[in-house]
Amino acid sequence: MQAAAIDWHVYLLTHSPLALGMVGLSRIIPIASLSLPGGVVADRYDRKRVMLVTQLTMTAVAALLGLLTLTHHETILTLYVLTGLTSAAGSFDNPARQALVPRLVPREDLPGALAMNLTMFHAGMIGGPALAGVLIAATGEGTRGLAWIYLINAGSFLAVVGSLLTMRASGAAEGDGSARESPWRSLKQGLRFVFSTPVMVWTMALDFAATFFSGANSLLPIFADQVLKVGAFGFGWLRAAPALGALAGSLYTSIKPIPARKGRVFLWAVAAYGLATLVFGLSRSYLLTFVALAAGGLADLVSTVVRQIVRQTITPDAMRGRMTSVNMIFFMGGPQLGELEAGLVASLFASAAIGATVSVASGGIATVLVAALCAWKAKVVRDYVS
Repeated sequence: MQAAAIDWHVYLLTHSPLALGMVGLSRIIPIASLSLPGGVVADRYDRKRVMLVTQLTMTAVAALLGLLTLTHHETILTLYVLTGLTSAAGSFDNPARQALVPRLVPREDLPGALAMNLTMFHAGMIGGPALAGVLIAATGEGTRGLAWIYLINAGSFLAVVGSLLTMRASGAAEGDGSARESPWRSLKQGLRFVFSTPVMVWTMALDFAATFFSGANSLLPIFADQVLKVGAFGFGWLRAAPALGALAGSLYTSIKPIPARKGRVFLWAVAAYGLATLVFGLSRSYLLTFVALAAGGLADLVSTVVRQIVRQTITPDAMRGRMTSVNMIFFMGGPQLGELEAGLVASLFASAAIGATVSVASGGIATVLVAALCAWKAKVVRDYVS
């Protein structure tokens, strides 16, 4: 809900494609600078305690966003800064969270557990933006609905905190000696592991390229308002569409395992993601745009599941926080930088609608070409079997 609300809030204040793209920049700067330290922290300290601190921090940020908006004291700068603070907390939260998941189930059940975890995530990604659109539209598409979205989000973190407090599994990492080493040495050890594993390097790089070129969710307010003319209510459902496709994919993959030739499945999924983005950019039909976004979410889910299975099964537990932090820079950096790139390209045109179309469609074409290049050059990915 909050991610969708931030985009619409920035659009209300500026009506600028570039300002929407800057939301991605406000998210990627903390991710790029703090993810690696976040991975070291996740491998040196109790992961549940780390998550408690990060979740409470994000609670405070959401509450402040709500209060500032409710009292009409928000500015474009405060939106960027508070979005950056949320990303900063996430830079420590995500490595701890991802490293904790494999401790909760037996190894043979990990692929299904990862798929189920993504199922719940995408269920929230469907309901959240859709409800955000309803709240914004019901309050006259002004900022009052946005304030309530931020405050509801702040309250929702209490459920996460409660879950962590009642979780019986240990949050302590299995020791490999890294806790006794200097943080810098521990970080270098993690970087060495990731970048000396070819299949991990190639899948990270391809995921970054795909999400960089096809990461254009920040432009959805322009498509909803100026291209499709469906307003905040329609925007909410467009923002939820990728998660709807991803939910369908995660339910399927949690029941039916992905084929053993996971490398080829991954490559086809990335290419399909690019094609879906191309259709989204060129579409002038609300229904076709919705279907294209959902198809892109489905393809992205399949590639995500493959990458998570590969990296979690080949990484020792004591290294999982650092491994996740390195992957996080690529996994989250790609979409956020992609939003900035999309906003920059769209701002080059006098018409925001034309600029958004060119930006999204060209990104889809670039993604397909990058997937083809990887399939040609990266034998380690193409022939990967597990």
